[in-house]
Amino acid sequence: MIYLSIVGHLMVALGSVFLFLGALGLFRLPDVYTRMQAGTKATTLGALSLIIGVGLIQPEFFTKTLIIAIFIAISNPISSHALARGSHKAGIKPFSKTHFDAYATMKEKLEEEL
Repeated sequence: MIYLSIVGHLMVALGSVFLFLGALGLFRLPDVYTRMQAGTKATTLGALSLIIGVGLIQPEFFTKTLIIAIFIAISNPISSHALARGSHKAGIKPFSKTHFDAYATMKEKLEEEL
């Protein structure tokens, strides 16, 4: 039991670090697309680590925390993709040093095939 508590506290600390790095990425990165990547990847891993850590510290809540973690693991990347696609369709341009737009290239190829 004590080992679960120690691992749980380590997971909570790791999750806190990833959440902090995700917030720092939102603050420091130049455009909406790179900020979205930092906000999705770092905060998903941070939230999963933190929630699973809480589940290990309090084993009676583990099934509930596991359900929450699964929901976050599914919904966070999907919502980020929807926001990125909506931003691209709204005409928001990537940072000027970004020279490659994979979505526009793929869209042009699909339009040529039709």
